[in-house]
Amino acid sequence: MREAAQRFGFALDDVGYLLHGTTIATNAVLERKFPRGALVTTAGFEDVLEITRHARREVYSVRPRPFPVLIARDRRVGVAERIRADGRIETALTRAALDALARRLATLDVETVAVSLLNAYVNPAHEHAIRDHLAAALPGVAVSISSAISPEIREYERSSTTVLNALLTPVVKAYLEKLVARMTEARFEPRLLIVQSNGRVCTPETAAQEPVRLLLSGPSGGALAALHLSRALGEPSLVGVDMGGTSYDVSVVREDRIDLVNQGEIDRLPVRVPMVEIRTIGAGGGSIARVDAGRRLAVGPESAGARPGPVCYGHGGTEPTVTDSNLVLGRLDPAFFLGGKMKLDLAGARRALTGRIADALDVGPEQAAGGILTMTNANLAAAIRLSLFEKGLDPRDFALLSFGGAGSLHAIHVAEELGIRRVIFPRDASTLSAWGILHSDIGHDFARSRVMPATAESLPTLAAMAAELTRQGEARLAADAISPADRALRFAADLRYRGQAFELTVPWRFEQLDGAALDGLVADFHAMHRQRFSYANPDDAVEIVTLRLAAIGRLERPPGAAAAVAGSTAAAGMRPVWLDGAWHPVKVLRRDALGPGATVAGPAVIEEDYTTALLIAGWTLRVDPTGHLIATRDLT
Repeated sequence: MREAAQRFGFALDDVGYLLHGTTIATNAVLERKFPRGALVTTAGFEDVLEITRHARREVYSVRPRPFPVLIARDRRVGVAERIRADGRIETALTRAALDALARRLATLDVETVAVSLLNAYVNPAHEHAIRDHLAAALPGVAVSISSAISPEIREYERSSTTVLNALLTPVVKAYLEKLVARMTEARFEPRLLIVQSNGRVCTPETAAQEPVRLLLSGPSGGALAALHLSRALGEPSLVGVDMGGTSYDVSVVREDRIDLVNQGEIDRLPVRVPMVEIRTIGAGGGSIARVDAGRRLAVGPESAGARPGPVCYGHGGTEPTVTDSNLVLGRLDPAFFLGGKMKLDLAGARRALTGRIADALDVGPEQAAGGILTMTNANLAAAIRLSLFEKGLDPRDFALLSFGGAGSLHAIHVAEELGIRRVIFPRDASTLSAWGILHSDIGHDFARSRVMPATAESLPTLAAMAAELTRQGEARLAADAISPADRALRFAADLRYRGQAFELTVPWRFEQLDGAALDGLVADFHAMHRQRFSYANPDDAVEIVTLRLAAIGRLERPPGAAAAVAGSTAAAGMRPVWLDGAWHPVKVLRRDALGPGATVAGPAVIEEDYTTALLIAGWTLRVDPTGHLIATRDLT
C-alpha cells in the first residue's frame, strides 16, 4: 500500500476501506497445515466423517482412494445425549457428561474443538451447553458448533463443515491478528473487510469466528467483476473465465445475477456454506505437459507454479508448460514479459519442449507446442461447456469475458470451439478479481432446516423461521454499523419433490409470506426443475427443506473509471507467430495505443504489461468507450 501511495500520489489516510481477498484458508486445507483438533459428537456417531455418503466416484478402481478424514479416531469423542428429529430431547445432557468431556479433551491437548451433535440444526441447546462449558473449563481452546456454522440437515456435510471451521479458526485468527497489528503499527487505519466465498465481505471478527466462509475468498472477486461488467457492457449472458498460473475458474452471469451454491467441495471435503458457483480445473500458464508410457500427450493438472515456474522463467524449472509453448510459438515476446521487467528464456523453453515432448512423439517442437495448446484449449472449453450444459444453457447464447494473466492468449480459440461469437478482453485483466472486490457488499448467510410440505399448513412454521432469521440478520448488520437504509434481506428456500435426495434453491421473490406467495414459490421451483433437468412434475408433492436468508449491508461504490485516452492502431511491429500449422508474420500492437473506437482485424497480438491477447483470422476487435476490447467473430 505504501508503494501504491507513492506511485499513484495518494496518502494512506485517504483510504477508507481495505477489502482483502485471501487464500489463507484454502492453502491451509490443501497443505493440511492445521492445529491439533477434536470432534465431539452424539455417542455412537463418532465415525460419521469416515462413513461419509458411500458415494464411490472411482467406480472402476480396484483400490479407490478413501475420502480424507481430518480428525483421527482417537480424537473423536462421543457424549451421552440425544435430540430427536422434531427437536424434543430424548436423552438429556448432564453436568457429569460435560465434566467428563472436558477432562477427556484436556488429556488430548487440543487447540480447537468441533461440536456436531445429532439433530442440532433443529434444537441447538446441547451444543450451546457444550460450548459454554468448554469455554469455562478449557480457556484458550477454540470451539465451533454446527448449529452456528451450518445449521442444516445432513449429518456428514454439517460435521465436515464444522470440523473445517474449527481447524481453520486458529490459523485465520492468527493471520488476521498479525495483519491488524501491522496496519496499526503503520498507522494505516481504513475499515478492514474480508472477502467471503459468497462474494460479499465481513468484518475480521466474523472471519475469525467463521473462517470456513473464506475458502473461495480469492476467486469470488472474479465472479463479482464479471457481474459488474455484464451490467456495464449490456451483456446479460456472460461467462467469466479467470486463467492464472495454476487454475482456470469459470463463473456464469445470467439474468443479472451470479448463482450461489449451498454446498461446495475443497480437496474432496464437503463444505456446506453458500459460495459463488465457480468451476475450477487445473489448467493455467504453469500447467505441465508430459508424454506417458503409451505415447499420449497430457497437460496438467500438475503445475510448475511460480517457483520454479515454467522453464522459460529461468528459475530452475525443467518441465515444459503452457507458457513455454506460447513462447515457442511466438505468441509471447521474450523481451516484453511483465512489461520488459522479466526476460524469458526462449532457447531453454525450446530445448525442454524438444527433449520432453517433441522427441517422444517424433514431431518438431512447433508441432509439440501446438498440440499442448490444442489440448489445453479443449480442456478449457470443456469446463465452460459443462458449467452451461448442467444448467440447460447453450454456449452460443453467451459472450466470453477473459481475464487473468494467461487467459487472453487462449480465449479466441476457446470461443471458436464453443461457438461463442463475442469475446471481451477487459482493462486490467490480470487484476480484474481485485477490481471486482470493490463492488462487493457486507453480507451474512443464515439458514434453518425443517422438512415440511410446501402447503398452506406450513405457513405458521415458515413465518416463525423467517422471523428468527430476520432477527439474526438485523442484529448482525447492526453490529457491522450498517444503517437501516442500507440493509437488504433476501430470502430463498430449498425445495424438492417428496422422495428426492437433493434440493433446488429458489429465490423468494414475493413481499409477503402468504398462500399466494407460497404457490408462486412452488411454481418457480417447477420451472427451475424443468430448465435444469428437462422435466417437471407439477402434480407431485413438493417439500420445503431449508429456509435461507442473505442479510446484505450496502457499501459505498467506487467512482466510475475514466475513459481510455485516444490512441492509434499503428502496429508496434511484426513478428512471426505459429498459427494453423505454419509461421505467419503477425502485427503486434500495444494496448495502450488503442483508443476508443479503434478496430483491429486478426491475426494480431495485443500486448500490455501483464497479459497478452491473441486475435486470429476471422475475428475483428474494437475498443469500446471505456477501454475494453470487444472481439467479434466475422460473419461468413
